[in-house]
Amino acid sequence: MRKYSFLGPLLAVAVLYLIFEAFHLGLFKDLNIPLPRGHFYIVSLVSILASIIAIAVGMAGRRIRNIKISFLSLSFLSLGLMFSIHGLSTPNFILGVTHLPGIAAQLSIILATIWIYLSSIPSDHPIIEFFSKVQRYLLPIWTVTIMVICLILMINHRLVHFLPLNAKPLNIIMTSVTMLLNGVTMFRYYQSYRFTRFPLQLAIVYSSGWLLVSQLIMIRGVLWSVSWWIYHFLLLAAMIVMIIGLVKQYAVKGTLAESIQSLFTNDPFERITNSIGPSVKALVTATEKKDTYTAGHTFRVTMYALKLAEELELKPEQLRAIVQGGLLHDVGKISVPDSVLNKPGKLQPEERALIERHSVDGYEMCKDLGFMKEELSIIRSHHEKWDGSGYPDGLKGTKIPFFARITAVADVYDALTSERSYRKAWAHSKAMKYIKENKGSHFDPQCVDAWERLCIRNPTVYQYPAQAIKDQPTIREIFSIK
Repeated sequence: MRKYSFLGPLLAVAVLYLIFEAFHLGLFKDLNIPLPRGHFYIVSLVSILASIIAIAVGMAGRRIRNIKISFLSLSFLSLGLMFSIHGLSTPNFILGVTHLPGIAAQLSIILATIWIYLSSIPSDHPIIEFFSKVQRYLLPIWTVTIMVICLILMINHRLVHFLPLNAKPLNIIMTSVTMLLNGVTMFRYYQSYRFTRFPLQLAIVYSSGWLLVSQLIMIRGVLWSVSWWIYHFLLLAAMIVMIIGLVKQYAVKGTLAESIQSLFTNDPFERITNSIGPSVKALVTATEKKDTYTAGHTFRVTMYALKLAEELELKPEQLRAIVQGGLLHDVGKISVPDSVLNKPGKLQPEERALIERHSVDGYEMCKDLGFMKEELSIIRSHHEKWDGSGYPDGLKGTKIPFFARITAVADVYDALTSERSYRKAWAHSKAMKYIKENKGSHFDPQCVDAWERLCIRNPTVYQYPAQAIKDQPTIREIFSIK
């Protein structure tokens, strides 16, 4: 990415703030426009948009198992519900002149900022791991909490006198915290965007910048002046750009019938291609560009791991983690030089070390993209061995995450039964002999027994994936099937 690309977000922040300053300093005539009804309608539009986004994003966050998306949902919810109090308490509209509009606006921005900031923290951080464990409860609990707070404030608006957020020194502290958190969020998301080019990440960069400017205008603007109105439209713009980013990144393609049908298919290939999001597809596609073998390997491993996980009676939510982790288990190979990754002969020790870094590189990359602990464990630990001789951490036995142990069996089985430039593909019987011989040394005995039992009972488990990938040899073809 070109060095000056960050100028876009910086200009979007700086120019709008300079426009405010031009009005505020009298360079432009800062007219007084007291429009209580207009204020109510604009604020209501922002609130409704934010609330709609919150619901949609909250559902998407659980579906795609991404804690960052859930945090964005909570951010929109905070902004939407708390900002609605800002609108309902418009001076001389429903209530008289009170401090509630200013306090509600301050709270809406700081709460939205905190949740967006949390979404920028790597998902292996202890705080984020805690929230990940209770992800399903976050949206309903926070919704009830915010609604109760809003109801109390509307019933007894005099309570805001105990929280003078629009007076010094609290307003200075509030502004400083908001600016710092939004600045850090912009930087972190922009760093991720430089690599992934995910539309939502760029949208968050712009939205965080506009939240920052809105906070500055809020404490410096004069009620009903043109310059004061600017921050209301900035919040509206922040919502609109976030909607655009969400649609571009997570919009579901196809008809409603196709979407419903995909939920009930028993075909593992269709279950995988119908359930993964664009962000996962983008990462897998980027991996394929580095190594064409990886594309077919990734999907075969994922199909094997999915069937093995079902044999081990994992829950549906856990199966989704297996799918996403399996598809991304080799994504770290993006950072391996082509000359090493595609070398036909034996690797030198230093070249082998570069290859073995792919599990850590993939982990570091994906923890900043919001993937949850289970998926990250697969990416990092699928080359660990039961006896502790694997890499990168030398984990042993049950210290190796269970999902990584499942994927390890699928990964090695596919590597053995696939054609390579330096050897012919092994037959199923030969590959199974190798896996059974390494039970208790390389592989988890429970996983090996389940894989052997599954293959004996249903040979299509290992026969079908190779043919399915052969029919769609590239990621582009795989993702375009109906």
